[in-house]
Amino acid sequence: MNAMFDLAGKVAVVTGANTGLGQAIAAALARAGATIVAVGRSDPADTAARVREAGGALHWHAADLAETGASAGIVAAIVREHGAIDVLVNNAGTIRRSDAVDFSEEDWDAVMNVNLKSAFFLTQAAGRWIIANGRRGKVINIASMLSFQGGIRVASYTASKSALAGITRLLANEWASKGINVNAIAPGYFATNNTQALRADETRNRDILARIPAGRWGEPDDLGGAAVFLASRASDYVHGTVLPVDGGWLAR
Repeated sequence: MNAMFDLAGKVAVVTGANTGLGQAIAAALARAGATIVAVGRSDPADTAARVREAGGALHWHAADLAETGASAGIVAAIVREHGAIDVLVNNAGTIRRSDAVDFSEEDWDAVMNVNLKSAFFLTQAAGRWIIANGRRGKVINIASMLSFQGGIRVASYTASKSALAGITRLLANEWASKGINVNAIAPGYFATNNTQALRADETRNRDILARIPAGRWGEPDDLGGAAVFLASRASDYVHGTVLPVDGGWLAR
């Protein structure tokens, strides 16, 4: 392992790590040497198995991230049990689809609470601890192509991911001088549960693939390298960036 990318001895908290992108990120960070703390409602048994295969250890902290008032307690419990938080990956997310003229307040709040509000307040709690203890830290927000574009039929998802990119830049401005790197990864079109409806729609699937220069949907493991980079010493002078991992989608 190149020392610049070595995460041995680091505690990495990954939200929504039980499937898809979060699972792949957790496995990649473990492969680089980090201890993984998975935060979410569901037992990440499959992710734990992948982390073990990577030679690492995963610990599950059960929490409902829709309950945004729990953030300080989550951070306190993780620090109490593991001694530190060195890396925070805000990956947990949800999506609701409906035409804008029909979009409900319930669907708006459900998405914004998990994708944006929870991510901000969990980061706030982790940042408070890191700053108060004079440590360095890395925050990686999982943004989206819809941090750059509008999309269709996903009003609250687009709003949340656009705002998450803005919060990434704001926190970088406030915390860069305090030893905390705050950056984001913007995945392109990946084969996950959230995109099942798009991949099942023959027309949408064809149109999406036609625009991706790489000619394929991303696989979750394609995200691992970017996550390790942003979690490691290699990114110590990288602040406030939103890194697309998109098969060339935005270059088209």
